[in-house]
Amino acid sequence: MRIFKFGGASVKDAGGVKNVLKVLETAGNENKLIVISAMGKTTNALETVVEDYLSGKPFRSSLHQVKEFHHSILLELFENKEAVIFSQINALFDTLENFLEHNKSTKYDFVYDQIVCYGELISTRVVSEYLKFQGVQNQWLDARNLIKTDSTYRDAQVQWEETQEEIIAAVNLQSLSITQGFIGADSNNFTTTLGREGSDYTAAIFAYCLNAQSVTIWKDVPGVLNADPRVFKNPALLNQISYEEAIELAFYGASVIHPKTLQPLQRKEIPLYVRSFLHPEKEGTAVSKGQALIPHMPCFIVKRNQVLISLSALDFSFMVEENISEIFSLFHKYQIKVDLIQNSAISFSVCVDNKFNNLEKLINHLKARFKVEYLTGVSLYTIRHFDDAAIKSLEKDKEILLKQLAKETVQIVTRG
Repeated sequence: MRIFKFGGASVKDAGGVKNVLKVLETAGNENKLIVISAMGKTTNALETVVEDYLSGKPFRSSLHQVKEFHHSILLELFENKEAVIFSQINALFDTLENFLEHNKSTKYDFVYDQIVCYGELISTRVVSEYLKFQGVQNQWLDARNLIKTDSTYRDAQVQWEETQEEIIAAVNLQSLSITQGFIGADSNNFTTTLGREGSDYTAAIFAYCLNAQSVTIWKDVPGVLNADPRVFKNPALLNQISYEEAIELAFYGASVIHPKTLQPLQRKEIPLYVRSFLHPEKEGTAVSKGQALIPHMPCFIVKRNQVLISLSALDFSFMVEENISEIFSLFHKYQIKVDLIQNSAISFSVCVDNKFNNLEKLINHLKARFKVEYLTGVSLYTIRHFDDAAIKSLEKDKEILLKQLAKETVQIVTRG
């Protein structure tokens, strides 16, 4: 059994769906489970529906755009407008509209998960039916029946024992199965999501539970690069990365591999391959047990829209363990992810990610005990395996707010 994962960019249009078939023609259809993300920017479009719905704005216009986007893809893929896929997709949109009409909850995270999940449900139906249309038989699986989680909406934690039982019972190891990335369900059968970009994690969950031979993530890049090509010029392909190094890169914000993805794979030493769906014949990057990095070179990571917070005691006393413990308990309470820490005798600085928009609540709470200064919209740069030339190239023409060096890693916070 091998697990393939296709992201939103790989199925962003009718041509992308057709390309999934081409990849399968190269790799074979048997003994595979395919995890698929929402098509293109559908998740962003459904987030707009969420925002409109909860703010009381007319949401049907933004929802109509999502419908039209998928309908246009269906018309390109299927010759017969009476094909079953048209009624399947209409039924999914009807279910979504029924939720919007009858839901009573105003909790953002809960509503988000109940709405945004339809991106994956629709994309997998489209791919599954297109493959059948082309003569490739497959089994469509609803991941919400298989991946069981707690009720931490938008960042759900997997209930591993129950999940493994469900997956083993449902998946036919000899055939081709299609399922959704990113989504699961709690004990009340409400939809949950595993965190943004969680489809990679879904692939790892299935691989772990099925003792898969490998996981392949198909992307629009040649593999894992030493820098984001949208930010840095002339990035280089990394042929081999160890699990440990990949986890380090993911922790610091490398976007190619989801931070949670690697841990279940490492536990069973299941190799992960990152390959280009545009050039499926090329090997890409292997993430497995072995040498840390081949070739060995600096790796650049950037996280935008971070918040730099500096704290000191109101009475100018030392920042000791008691203070720091209290600060981190507040970070946990308000779901603030800390990406960098620097402290001195009387001050404590952190660069954080305000993913859940709780910054204002955090700052107000901190001000009761500390002198607080903070700056939003900063960028956090990380260089793994840095050298002097890498640091100089990164610092050029930037206003440096904070800099921290360790043995293998340098982190730099800049304005903007």
